[in-house]
Amino acid sequence: MYQEIHAKISQYSSIVIFRHQRPDMDALGSQIGLKHLILENYPHKQVYMVGDMNEKYHFLASMDEVTDEVIQNSLAIIVDVAVMNMISDERYLLAKEIIVIDHHQNDCDLPQATHYQNIKAAAACQMMVEFAMENHLTVNPDCATALYSGIVTDSGRFLFSLTPELFQCAAFLVQQGAQTRLIYDRLYAENLKDKKMKAYFTQKFKTNGQGVAYLFNKQSEIDRFEVDVATISRGMVGVMANIEGIEIWANFTYDKSSDKVLGEFRSKRIEILPIAKKYGGGGHALACGATLDNFKVAKQVIADFTKLVQGA
Repeated sequence: MYQEIHAKISQYSSIVIFRHQRPDMDALGSQIGLKHLILENYPHKQVYMVGDMNEKYHFLASMDEVTDEVIQNSLAIIVDVAVMNMISDERYLLAKEIIVIDHHQNDCDLPQATHYQNIKAAAACQMMVEFAMENHLTVNPDCATALYSGIVTDSGRFLFSLTPELFQCAAFLVQQGAQTRLIYDRLYAENLKDKKMKAYFTQKFKTNGQGVAYLFNKQSEIDRFEVDVATISRGMVGVMANIEGIEIWANFTYDKSSDKVLGEFRSKRIEILPIAKKYGGGGHALACGATLDNFKVAKQVIADFTKLVQGA
C-alpha cells in the first residue's frame, strides 16, 4: 500500500492535499505532515494544502491559496476522510487523479478515487509515519511535530489505542525531533474562559439512568461563549467521559451554517459505530459521529444507545 502511494506521488510535479471539514489535529497533522514529507524528499515538487481552518491550530501551519487551474494539473490526496460530504473544498473533483488515505471504518464513496485504508491505525498520522518509514523517507522536526500531534490526539493520549505499531511510530517521531512539549502546551493548556466553559457543560449534561449521558446544545450557548461550533461539539464531548456507570455518551450541537445537529459519540467498551452509520455517520468503533436533521433524531440516537447498553 505505502509503496503504491509513493509511486503515485512520484508521478506528479504538483500535489494538492485535502482533508475533512472542521479539522481536528489528526486531519491537520496528516495533511501538514504529508506536505513536509513530500517537500523534504522531493524539493522540486509543488505541494499545497487547502481547507477550512481553526485559529487554534495556526501554530503548526496555514492553508494555501490554490487556483482551480493548479488543481486541474495536480494529484489530489485526501487524508483522514473517505466520504464526499465531509471533504473540505470540493475542488478535489478537478484533479487529474485522486487518492484517499484514511483509517476510519467507512467505505469510500468517491468512485473515481483509489482508496488506501488501514482501520488498525489509531490515526491518519500513524499511516503517514508508516508511509515514511516503509519508503525510507527523511522526516524533519516540523513534519515529526505535526504527525505526533495527530497521533497523540486521535489516540486520546495513547488511551484508546495500545498497539506496538503505534508506540513504534511515536518513538520514531520523537527520534526525528517532534516537539512534544509544544503540542501538549498548545493543545491542552486552558485559559480561565475555557475552564469556566467546560464547567458549564459539565454541570449541564444529563443521564438517562441507563448508562447513557448526553448534551443538547443550542445556538444561544455557542453565542454565549463566543466560540465556533466545533469547540462545543467536539470539544465538550469529553466532559462526560470516565464516569462510573456511564457506558456511552453523546454530544448534540446545533450548527447554524448547515441547519443540522452535529453528533459526537463516545463509548468505554461497547462498539457504537453501527449506530453512527445508521444515521449516515462514521468513524471508529468507540469514537464516531453523525450529522442529524434535528434534536428529535438525536433522541432516537439516545434510544438506540440505551438498547446497546441494555444488551451488553
